[in-house]
Amino acid sequence: MTAVTPGTAVASRPRLGKLAIWNMCVGFFGIQIGFGLQNANASRIFQTLGAEVDSLAILWIAAPLTGLLVQPIIGHFSDKTWGPLGRRRPYFLVGAILTTLALVAMPNSPTLWIAASMLWLMDASINITMEPFRAFVGDNLPEEQRTTGYAMQSFFIGAGAVFASCLPWLLSNVFNVASTAPQGVVPDSVRISFYVGAVCLLSAVLWTVFTTKEYSPAEIESFEPRSDDSHAAPVRPQGAWYLGGLLWALAGSVGFAIVNLLGLAKELYILAGFVAAFGVLQMVTGAFIAARRSNALTEILGDVFAMPATMRGLAAVQFFSWFALFSLWIYATPAVTAVHFASPDPTSAGYARGADWAGVLMGVYNGVAALAAFLIPVLAKRTGKRGAHAVNLALGAAGLIGVFLIRDPNLLWVPMIGIGFAWASVVSMPYAILAGAVPGRKMGVYMGVFNIFIVVPQLVAATILGAVLKAAFGDQAIFALVIGGVSFLIAAGLSLIVPKAPHEAV
Repeated sequence: MTAVTPGTAVASRPRLGKLAIWNMCVGFFGIQIGFGLQNANASRIFQTLGAEVDSLAILWIAAPLTGLLVQPIIGHFSDKTWGPLGRRRPYFLVGAILTTLALVAMPNSPTLWIAASMLWLMDASINITMEPFRAFVGDNLPEEQRTTGYAMQSFFIGAGAVFASCLPWLLSNVFNVASTAPQGVVPDSVRISFYVGAVCLLSAVLWTVFTTKEYSPAEIESFEPRSDDSHAAPVRPQGAWYLGGLLWALAGSVGFAIVNLLGLAKELYILAGFVAAFGVLQMVTGAFIAARRSNALTEILGDVFAMPATMRGLAAVQFFSWFALFSLWIYATPAVTAVHFASPDPTSAGYARGADWAGVLMGVYNGVAALAAFLIPVLAKRTGKRGAHAVNLALGAAGLIGVFLIRDPNLLWVPMIGIGFAWASVVSMPYAILAGAVPGRKMGVYMGVFNIFIVVPQLVAATILGAVLKAAFGDQAIFALVIGGVSFLIAAGLSLIVPKAPHEAV
């Protein structure tokens, strides 16, 4: 990496070679192995340990709550970190070690509540590692290489997820490892998959930690003059902290009351609690500001309310995109096993075949995503980043609805193509757009705050999808995928109207 004299203003970060970009992104291969194992097998583990279909969503609730807290905090502190391992890499390392331990522990959970706790620990640990990786590309690459950098991350995300999703199927069908087990026992094929994944995750992250370098905070500052904050929103008036916080807290309290009076699903208490808690945090922040005390809370919430217009537009796109993805991840296994294999019983051989096939389908769309990562930069040059993202999200909508329309399990790979293009775009294009719209010295915290708009739809999906399926669709998980397809279509439309940042490359 080319050194830059601290304090010297330059037009752009130096361009990096293909090998340097490759090394920067290898760690995401390991991260996605962890996510892939979690997404493809957590519901299976929960059902094995006795969970009903309508309770799956609430068991996933720990994941979004964890990400909501962890990513902005890690982003904030990684912006301020500098040591022998650099700015972001210490967080890569710590998160990878903790995730490795969680991967080993989760499939050995003796009870449902322990499995849910391990999902929480795993998600927290993955978030510690993943958030700085998003900022890492923005830190090190100039504007004209960021689409390529995030597309390379998308390639490794797809490759890691293919490996993770297919592991149980490979173990049971190629290596004859048992894929069934008595009620309350996780099959050997799943358990061994988590062990293999743990080793691969740690190895991949270590590769990036020890083969890359970082620019110091002073060098980052020299690339990003103070004037690049000119497009940020005005500082929030002090009174708005109290008034806004009060309104959010009241809205959450009203939500609690409505859920209680109407006897709605108890999962909605969590959503109401999130709204109320955000209000309380605003009021606390206002009190700190009045006392002229600055801390992590005041800085993070200040950055939330000072988001550039581009980021606010992307937030809506992210909400509907990730709501669609979570509908897939939570309900793909119960949908495929019940509809395409007619085997909703988790102890049956048909369910095991269906769950393994669902894992293979996850691998298919991630494999497509790995290949699509090379096509997306080409498409973006022709249509612009926003146009390319809209096209890919529309393909994802067709894919999710296609799973509902196609009843032959052997043909389900076809809609996975559309989902693969959408997934590749979701994990690359919004970040490529965002990196050019926020100041470099706050890349970490803004990437962390951006995660809120991934977490909130997951929180909404986890709290209301189960209730909606039970009330309107007779607990038929397949309809969650249709809802997700509609959500993808909304996201595609919104992506076309995201405001452009000043000086943003096309």
